[in-house]
Amino acid sequence: MFGALRAGAAGFLLKDASCERLVDAIRVLHAGDALLSPSVTRRLIETFAARARPPTPPGLLDELTPREREVLVLIARGLSNTEIAGRLVATEATVKSHVGAILAKLCLRDRVQAVVLAYENGIVVAGKPA
Repeated sequence: MFGALRAGAAGFLLKDASCERLVDAIRVLHAGDALLSPSVTRRLIETFAARARPPTPPGLLDELTPREREVLVLIARGLSNTEIAGRLVATEATVKSHVGAILAKLCLRDRVQAVVLAYENGIVVAGKPA
């Protein structure tokens, strides 16, 4: 899984995923989003949380607006753009704009990298509710 993500994979499902889940994943990826199976996400978070990596350069996270930080937390918790829009009472287009701004400001390629950054920098802590 880590090799695939390093090579640029935007999604990862386990081989026991249902046909419906696979079709949904293809739609998500086609729309430009990233997708990880929930059990894979848990393992990814645990592995990255256990690593001692240098945090993001000081000040880089300060570039995010409070709303963008809120969206980053929800991304890290595994919510889709639609779910984030519902939670924040915003349109999906607005959420996509926030996600794009987050990725641009933090020099990230995709949502998976955003999740990793959020956990590595303590914006989100495994096991603590949002």
